[in-house]
Amino acid sequence: MAGMGQAVEIKFIVDHNVGKLAKWLRIMGYDAVLFTGEDDGKMVKTALAQNRVILTKDTQIMRRRVITSGRLKAILIENSDHKAQLRQVVDVLKLDCFRPFSICLECNEVLVEKDKDEVRDLVPPYVFKTRSKFMECRSCHRIYWQGTHWEAMSRELEMFAAQK
Repeated sequence: MAGMGQAVEIKFIVDHNVGKLAKWLRIMGYDAVLFTGEDDGKMVKTALAQNRVILTKDTQIMRRRVITSGRLKAILIENSDHKAQLRQVVDVLKLDCFRPFSICLECNEVLVEKDKDEVRDLVPPYVFKTRSKFMECRSCHRIYWQGTHWEAMSRELEMFAAQK
């Protein structure tokens, strides 16, 4: 049980039919597993076991008793545009961008900060020379830094937040 003043962290399982949504939730700092299987039952079981909110365009899933009874939270995504999908999820669940760029965009693991010397041979020389802060995924070992992709995603998040 979360203590006073602590927000309960919302975790997601994102159906393959709205896959880009998983990436943007991760950019915002949310744990968002992408479900690539076809077995809806498996997705529902995973969501229940891991206390995840289902995000899907599949109306059949929404008819399941576990969802209609309120035991499992699911959101039927209405739009095809990923920005509109993200807006729907943010509005319905009243999310904020609480830990941007803290989760691996590839494998959904928490990133850890790395000393510059630790990444010397893992990033391009120009990046090593011009950047000082680096993050690494503990699982896939992908290295992240605040470069042009980060700046572009930051601008997207800022514009998104300004549209409230």
